Amino acid sequence: MAQFSTDSAASAGAGQPLPSLAAYMALSISQVRSLSPLALAYIGDAVYELHVRRCLLMPPKQIRAYHQQVVDQVRAEQQAYYLGCLKPHLTDEELDVVRRGRNAAANRKTRASLQDYQQATALEALIGYLYLTAPHRLNEVLAHLPFTPELA
Repeated sequence: MAQFSTDSAASAGAGQPLPSLAAYMALSISQVRSLSPLALAYIGDAVYELHVRRCLLMPPKQIRAYHQQVVDQVRAEQQAYYLGCLKPHLTDEELDVVRRGRNAAANRKTRASLQDYQQATALEALIGYLYLTAPHRLNEVLAHLPFTPELA
């Protein structure tokens, strides 16, 4: 089985060191700011769903139950509600990312209302932005969500 090396001293082919895994993943602030709000929402959607899955792991349950609880928490209406809960805790810069994410949400047919869909996209853009620029701040923001397994 192949393994990835995070050691920058590991050699690649012609004696060239491999960059660390963090170097592969790192984006500069200017690169992140150049991303569209929908690109930020794309990564934020994955990060948010992983956060929800982690929160719902305990107590152990059947996979179907996990899945249903996750679906309930990642739907647009719930994300719109959570964004409302977070807004008082956000900085001006973060609120600007939220605004850009909300305005970028396409007017497409979804089962959610356009307003909920826009708010959900805004939340995902914020999460994507924080994941890429300030993971410690992302943890602080996510800690403000009134999310508990009992709500699911």
